[in-house]
Amino acid sequence: MTQSVKIPKDRVGVLIGKGGETKDALERRTGVRLHIDSEEGDVDIDHSHAPDPAMALAVQDVVVAIGRGFSAEKAMMLLSEDIFLEVMDIRDYVGKKQTHVVRMRSRVIGTKGKTRRIFEELAGVHLSVQGTTVAIIGDLLQIEVAKRGLDMLLSGSEHAAVYKFLEGRRPEIKIDGMGFS
Repeated sequence: MTQSVKIPKDRVGVLIGKGGETKDALERRTGVRLHIDSEEGDVDIDHSHAPDPAMALAVQDVVVAIGRGFSAEKAMMLLSEDIFLEVMDIRDYVGKKQTHVVRMRSRVIGTKGKTRRIFEELAGVHLSVQGTTVAIIGDLLQIEVAKRGLDMLLSGSEHAAVYKFLEGRRPEIKIDGMGFS
């Protein structure tokens, strides 16, 4: 009844929160218990006392999201049943060479964070670029659109073409977000 997740050691503090408030809030809301090894970055998720076993998966996503660079507040959105996490590995596009990963990470972030902001605005998602990954938080349609746009960008498409694609899908996302679909 326990799952284990490893997060970067420098993200453990975010998971625990000031005075343990993030960890406590997560445990209170879900009934799941977290055992955190701050030396190693290992997090054991004990869901044996949780009223809803599905909460273990949601908590696992929250822990992974924090590990991938999201704030605790944004990661907690994953406790909603219609909000999901998707993690894309940049190395799947450019291989393991660090200089290529850094270049692609820069393409996704953009100058002063412009590209990341445009993705968040047009696709309605939250994006975090950390290490070799790009993580996305949003509903299913938002994630689908953001993944497609990121796939285009990481595969070498021009930024303008990616923005045009995102702009074209925006009305569909807005309508879906309002529950009219």
